[in-house]
Amino acid sequence: MIVKFFELKNKDLKQNKYFLLYGNNKGLIEETIKNTLIPILSNNVSYYDESQILNNIENFKEDIFSQSFFDRERLIVIKRSTEKIYPVCEEIVEKNLKDISIIFISESLEKRSKLRLFFEKNSKTVCIPFYEDNQQTLSNIVQNHLKKLNINLSQQMINVIVDRSRGDRVNLNNELIKLENYSLNKKKIELDDILKLTNLAENHHISSLVDYSLAKNRTKTLNILNENNLNSEDCIYILRMFLSKLKRLLIIKNELREDNNIEKIISSHKPPIFWKDKELVKQQIKAWKYDNIQKQIVKTNSLELKIKKNPSASIFLVTDFILERTLEISN
Repeated sequence: MIVKFFELKNKDLKQNKYFLLYGNNKGLIEETIKNTLIPILSNNVSYYDESQILNNIENFKEDIFSQSFFDRERLIVIKRSTEKIYPVCEEIVEKNLKDISIIFISESLEKRSKLRLFFEKNSKTVCIPFYEDNQQTLSNIVQNHLKKLNINLSQQMINVIVDRSRGDRVNLNNELIKLENYSLNKKKIELDDILKLTNLAENHHISSLVDYSLAKNRTKTLNILNENNLNSEDCIYILRMFLSKLKRLLIIKNELREDNNIEKIISSHKPPIFWKDKELVKQQIKAWKYDNIQKQIVKTNSLELKIKKNPSASIFLVTDFILERTLEISN
């Protein structure tokens, strides 16, 4: 039979032992298993990958069919299930095992899928589709989580967190955990904090992209642009990163007017410049004159306003901006 995931809490599932959870919403599938199905079915959980079972079907059958009288109830979760597991699944359901419940997890399944049709039409089985969350659903999850933590964020900040999660609850939960940990030592959280905190792996590439662009290293800049698929959500962070690094350059340039010892000034800069970044910073210092750095700060601020008004063109505008900075001759 077919059951919607939000109907599960209102269903008496104690008589059901076999479940198919399918769809692209992996985060919601994990939440449903952990918070709804395990408490009802059994805390004695064993996890399998479909390939483990198919590589040794007889051992798997022996394990579940020969359960002793003294064994307590078990729950078996089979991940990455496909049509290949269908014959095994059919045999298990026909046996109607007494103390074993089984959850099959699959990605999207077509309507004519044997596995899906079997679970939809069989009275002994439960078939639960999990569709991708929309923007509003994910936004509500963030708001409810923040309310529990007593953290106040603007809707713009919430939208950034949701966008960074790429529509995936697993990613979203990871971002919320980072935010929760960060909030322990900081009472007020700004947009810049959110932008720096979320998706740190991608941010590392963005930081390198900005650094090489300001150092006018055309080869490295183009390589990073080609290797990473930037999206519209990255654009504001890229510009904020440009602003941050341009302001750092402006401070260093100003200090060099009084003391021409570049090593000393870089080493004493606050916040510290890591040793691996020092050579890049030196290249940036040589590439840009003081007056032109000021002009770039104005241009960066202007572009941020422009893409906020026209987000659909943000990737094109920011990519052009990066390349212009890389090729521009400071004067």
